[in-house]
Amino acid sequence: MSRADDIFISNMQDILKNGIWDTNLEVRPRWSDGTPAHTVKKFGIVNRYNLQEEFPILTIRRTAFKSCIDELLWIWQKKSNNVNELNSHIWDQWADKSGSIGKAYGYQLGIKHKYKEGEFDQVDRVLYDLKHNPASRRIMTNIYNFADLNEMHLYPCAYSMTFNVSGDTLNGILNQRSNDMLTANNWNVVQYAILLIMFAQVSGLKAGELIHVIADAHIYDRHVPIVEEIIKMPRLTAPKLEVDTGIKNFYDFKVESFKLADYKFNEKKYVIPVAE
Repeated sequence: MSRADDIFISNMQDILKNGIWDTNLEVRPRWSDGTPAHTVKKFGIVNRYNLQEEFPILTIRRTAFKSCIDELLWIWQKKSNNVNELNSHIWDQWADKSGSIGKAYGYQLGIKHKYKEGEFDQVDRVLYDLKHNPASRRIMTNIYNFADLNEMHLYPCAYSMTFNVSGDTLNGILNQRSNDMLTANNWNVVQYAILLIMFAQVSGLKAGELIHVIADAHIYDRHVPIVEEIIKMPRLTAPKLEVDTGIKNFYDFKVESFKLADYKFNEKKYVIPVAE
């Protein structure tokens, strides 16, 4: 059975049983009808995914695999902040008339910084260090730039990655300040598992463990009935990830470079409202 399902179900059950509601507080998010979008949450959830054992995608609910990768490449390869360069419409509500989401996400990764070795943006610095300084404990990215927050249409949720090479294995820690568990939890896990695999492959390493640290892991009030239904679904066998192993340059990866073999999942489609 899928280990990702087990982790997801355990998280959701814990939040529903032991979480804290914010119904007595003023909250920023609103539903489309203007109603405050309250949540029940747990603070400080840490999940571990061993990528050598299994690709961490849910089977109790379908995760849109190709759309996940498309957004990942939009941020990490294109370093874009314009939704017109993204194939899905998940960012449309935060974009202005030109399609920009402000100085957020990919924009931050594309800013170049000066080092003694030369000038790099954050992505290229990771690639350089994995090749030249694999023993470094400083291989990381951070897009939570306080100087630019007032020009971001949405503050980064998943904001930093720390990479660590142990022997011939690349591990990573994803730090997330906030996670809408139903809408985005497995979406983010799939994305950063793929990112770790990409960096490992082009650096001559094996992808090892992804650790996901979530400060505020929450379920929105209108999501609770959906969550209660999904976590009761039968768990199926995790699919196998197939990667084009001929790719040696990070910027050569495409959505089509990744395939899931025998991905079986709960076929029911859910209408999930998104708070703004």
